[in-house]
Amino acid sequence: MDIRNATLSDLSAITAVEAECFPPAEAASEKVFEARLRVYPNHFWLLEDNGNLIGFINGMVTDESIIRDEMFEGAGLHNENGNWQAVFGVNTIPEYRRKGLAAMIMEHVISDAKRQGRKGCILTCKENLIHYYEKFGYINEGVSNSIHGGAVWYDMRLTF
Repeated sequence: MDIRNATLSDLSAITAVEAECFPPAEAASEKVFEARLRVYPNHFWLLEDNGNLIGFINGMVTDESIIRDEMFEGAGLHNENGNWQAVFGVNTIPEYRRKGLAAMIMEHVISDAKRQGRKGCILTCKENLIHYYEKFGYINEGVSNSIHGGAVWYDMRLTF
């Protein structure tokens, strides 16, 4: 297993994994991923098994303390010098789940954010995943204002 940052050549594989991991109303489109990859490819962490993409985490850096829905579509809101590493999606294709691989990527993201001098990481998740992110030290800050994909989300924060 290898973790590396993405390039534009990974666009179709990233889009395919996203479509496998999220319902259509929540999944980012190829157009959105292309914009993100053009602005912040170093904030895409890809997990590969023998060169095949099996999971990834991506998200912009911001000075804002919570994720707003506009951030999902607005790659231009990225601030490379921001305080918070946002996590937009934690993706692992189904046949590789429950093997600790998403945790491997998350630990890598957390390590990179610390090394880059961020204050911490922020994300939104559904209620059933709150306990999962708490294992990494994230704190549940309650129901988010996000209406992304028509779901109920919770703001989570990991402060270093």
